[in-house]
Amino acid sequence: MTIETFLMLLSGVAWTIVYIESIRIGIRDKSYAMPFWALALNIAWEFLHAIMGFRAVGLTLQIGINFTWFLLDIGLLYTYFRYGRKYFPAWLSRPWFYIWGILGILTAFILQYMFIAEFGLLMGAVYSAFLQNLLMSVLFITMLSQRGTSEGQSLLIAISKCIGTLAPTVFMGILGISGVMAPNRLVLACGILIFMFDLVYIWLLARVKQFQRQPSLA
Repeated sequence: MTIETFLMLLSGVAWTIVYIESIRIGIRDKSYAMPFWALALNIAWEFLHAIMGFRAVGLTLQIGINFTWFLLDIGLLYTYFRYGRKYFPAWLSRPWFYIWGILGILTAFILQYMFIAEFGLLMGAVYSAFLQNLLMSVLFITMLSQRGTSEGQSLLIAISKCIGTLAPTVFMGILGISGVMAPNRLVLACGILIFMFDLVYIWLLARVKQFQRQPSLA
């Protein structure tokens, strides 16, 4: 097994854990575990790169992982539409919650397609994946701050996300892909920033969980 294959598998397994645990936590807490805009960009990325990648090169390890992630994204999308209404402004009616969600997904598909049109299938996938991952890291911190509790969140999700992104950062940002892509400075910069924000989120989430376990003095 090459280092590229190992890191690809590590990323695939880690992110699969993120998705499965997010579905489980979302159903358990009657919430959703992945920030909506990150989810919208993810489901668009995984659908387009699974379908278009399969048409271009056939079934590879990464294409198979993309298909798996897309199927799990459907479960994540269910938790958002099933439980996300309580986080939406109360003064807006229920139909607007669904309209906003559909608009967000359509926007994500347009943006992901334009990345492919502008940079090509491979580099479009790489650039959009790391940029949306950076956005996701910031949105996780924002979600924790807005909710004020660990509802719909877990350290397993946070740590697995961190590992799942660190692996491709190493082989795309430092090692490069043999015969396909040289080490990429934008990927490396995004990967370092993502790692920093992920560590902040892990630390904040651990503090929130510790605070919640403390007995009330009331």
